[in-house]
This record gives sequence, C-alpha cells and structure tokens, in this order.
Amino acid sequence: MACGFCFHTATTSHVVPLEDAIRGITLLKEAGMRKINFAGGEPFLYPKFLGRLVSHCKEIAIESVSIVSNGSKVTEGFLERYGRNIDILAISCDSFNEQTNSKIGRGTGSNVRQLHRVKAWCDKYGIKFKLNTVVCHLNWMEDMNEHISTLSPYRWKCFQVLIVEGENDSAERLRDATKFAVTSDEFEHFIEKHASQESLVPEPNRLMAKSYLILDEYMRFLDRTGRQPSTSILQVGVKNALESVFWDVDSFYERGGLYDWRAHTDLGRCADERDSQYLQW
Repeated sequence: MACGFCFHTATTSHVVPLEDAIRGITLLKEAGMRKINFAGGEPFLYPKFLGRLVSHCKEIAIESVSIVSNGSKVTEGFLERYGRNIDILAISCDSFNEQTNSKIGRGTGSNVRQLHRVKAWCDKYGIKFKLNTVVCHLNWMEDMNEHISTLSPYRWKCFQVLIVEGENDSAERLRDATKFAVTSDEFEHFIEKHASQESLVPEPNRLMAKSYLILDEYMRFLDRTGRQPSTSILQVGVKNALESVFWDVDSFYERGGLYDWRAHTDLGRCADERDSQYLQW
C-alpha cells in the first residue's frame, strides 16, 4: 500500500535491532512516558518484533499501548497471543467505498470486510477498537454515519489531511498530498455531518501539526517546524533529544491528548488531568 497523503515519506526500511528498540522504550518510560503508540508504515509487517515490543511495554508498566494499522495484516492469532498487552488498536479507514480506498492508495477490495473482522476480534480479546480517518478531497462529502454506528468504535479520530513542508508538499517529493487537500470549511462540513457520533474526535491541521511526539525509524524525534530530527534517544537520552524539537503541549491538551486510554487496568496509573504534571518535561 502507498497512502497518497503520507506525511512521513522516508523509505529506508531501517529497523533498529530489537535490543535497541527495547532500550529506547525503557528510556522513554523512565523519562515519564505513560502512553505509546506503534505506527508506521505498517507495524504488522513485523509481527514478532511488534509482539515483543508491546509485551515489553507492559512488563515495565506503561499505562497504555496502542497500535495504528491499515488492518490488512492483523490476525486473530496475534491478538489472541498479545491482546492482553494492547489497550487500543486503531485501524485507518478513510472510506467505506472500496474504489475511494484504491484511489487514496491503500485499497484491497476487502478493506471494509476486514475492518469488521478486526472489530470483532478486539471485542473478543478486550481491546479498545479505534478508527482513524483522514478527511481529504476524495472523501469529505461521504456520509459514514451508518457504518460508524454499526462499528461503534471507542474513538473515531478524524484528521484533516496534513501538508508538511519538505515531505509531501509538491510533485518534487515522494508523496504529493496537495491534490488530496481540503479547505477548513470542507473539513468542518465533514465533521458537522457526523456530529451525532459520540466517538468523534476532530483534529484539524492547527491541532495536529505540532502536538505529537513522534520517533522515526532511527528513534529520533521528528520536528514539525522545519528543523532537522533530534539526535537518537539511544545516543543522547530522551530529555536531551527533546530539547532540539518543538512540542505544542497546549494543542496536545486541546485535541484531547489525555483520555481514558487503558483497556487493561491492572497496571499503571489512571489517565487524568491530575496526573498532567508527569508530562511537564
């Protein structure tokens, strides 16, 4: 699959050794991290690696472990084995029209059927089921209400397609997302159409662009202000790496960055505004 509006277009296929990935996660936990999200690319291309990492997260008592996937390679066997260590499984679903999914660049012809399978598995193994939708030029007019009501996700994050300078901003790049762009009014039209969905969490560009802390494949923090990535946390530690990037903490809170993010409540602290001091670093 090749999502047409991907905003992290590196294609090195680099994967850190397992022991380095585990050490990096431990460093993040020691620095105060309470929630981790494995994204890609596609995490389920490496199921054994992914399984070991989610298990390690719970071994060191990270409150919430989530995975974002296109869903195509999720299997019941994986969730049966590792589901107790996964709090949230988010599936990217940009359309319930298979032709639209193909035009976006991640169509299989069976996206929707697989989506329902994954939802059923999440229910079976006690994992919170989440949907991520990127609102773009191809889907902003689509009415998804019936499908969303049927799937009943715990959270439905709807992102305005994001154009990032130097990544997906022109035909000179590996991805040109400008042809997928929507105006703020078009994005709001989509949100208003689905306002009755209790799970809906809108995320326009102004909240998304700089409110995430993202580690790339070299365990460097990415910076959305146009600066270079940080030095790897494996080399300089978490706090030193963070000093070289910008994280918009106010936007993090505004977009609902703190919420009830645990499916398995036997480990960790409760996600609550009272605990926000743990994020001050």
